[in-house]
Amino acid sequence: MNLDNASEAILAIHNPMGVSTGPRDQFDKAIKRVEKWSAGIEGTGNALIHGDNLTALRLLARTHAGSVKCAYLDPPYNNGESYQHYFDSMSHDEWLEAVTTRLQQIRALLREDGSVWISIDDSELHYLKVSADEVFGRNNFVGTIIWERRTTRENRKVLSRNHEYLLVYAKNIEAWSRVRNSLPLTQDVKKRYKNLDSDPRGPWQSVSANVQEGHATPQQYYALRAPNGRVHHPPKGRCWVYSEPKMLEEIVKNNVWFGKDGNAVPRLKRFLTDRKKGLTPETLWRADEVGTTSTAKKHLLELFKETSLFDTPKPEQLIYRILQISTHPGDLVLDPYLGSGTTAAVAHKMSRGYIGIEVGAHIKTHCVERLQQVVGGEKGGISKLIGWQGGGGFDFYRL
Repeated sequence: MNLDNASEAILAIHNPMGVSTGPRDQFDKAIKRVEKWSAGIEGTGNALIHGDNLTALRLLARTHAGSVKCAYLDPPYNNGESYQHYFDSMSHDEWLEAVTTRLQQIRALLREDGSVWISIDDSELHYLKVSADEVFGRNNFVGTIIWERRTTRENRKVLSRNHEYLLVYAKNIEAWSRVRNSLPLTQDVKKRYKNLDSDPRGPWQSVSANVQEGHATPQQYYALRAPNGRVHHPPKGRCWVYSEPKMLEEIVKNNVWFGKDGNAVPRLKRFLTDRKKGLTPETLWRADEVGTTSTAKKHLLELFKETSLFDTPKPEQLIYRILQISTHPGDLVLDPYLGSGTTAAVAHKMSRGYIGIEVGAHIKTHCVERLQQVVGGEKGGISKLIGWQGGGGFDFYRL
């Protein structure tokens, strides 16, 4: 869903003319735009909805079915802890039913190539996995990501829990796999590319010139004579990646490396300028890459100097990584447990459309305040990384 379509859909929620539009008319009767809590440009397609998320999701299903590219959920973990803004304790059955019901609604809102990312700790992880398998289908399970949420040791617990999880599902794994984004090359990866022979094509790295022989043809077995006359044979159980004529052609093109002295085992040169794809996302996300809970708290302290903070906020870098992988500019992002507004803030800065839902009063004290600062060009979180200068707007709705 591009921003124009997202804007049109959100504007359809608020129908000041009172014209009957079927499901949209029903939505209009259940929801009200509040000018006081909205900010910036009106009708951008960005929406904060104050109210019960299940009610809001059911209403959105009438106007936004098949529109959401990425849904991020940070539900209560049901770990029995007491936090600043809520008490995280329900019976297991109640909690599981509540989250599952919301996942069912979210599945209907997802595009065919959409995905859902769920933050959770190990209190309910495995039960949630089984339930989510039923909602999305086990074949649409993408993976479990481990996030290093803290780097210090917790001595008050039996075990110092330094990580949490992200359960990732696609609505249609084949469709999502075709559009899933790679991550940009890191400086560490780029440093692997050298130019040991001053090749005018620039930095390169070498890869093996032989492969396993499982599907080899007879043309891939031969004695390869290097430019200095030394003869090389593929290791036992392996064969050359190219036929002999092709390999000799690559040698002439200076695409095969025999080491500085010409006596090394042949390897193929791969140039940085020819690399079209970035990095395949891994399942272990380190704190130095995506931040920690402490990172998020420091950011919130800068934003809310006189407002009570959340105990376990998510860093903007974590949500940035999720949206890097799962979305493009103009796609619609959904967060039904908006919390302190991190997802909306990151989506706004990344030029994604977003709908955030929150039942608590902190949607005004935290989310609205935060998004107002984002519109004004707030410089924390990922702002410096992406060169955020401010702009845009969002509409506030009350059920």
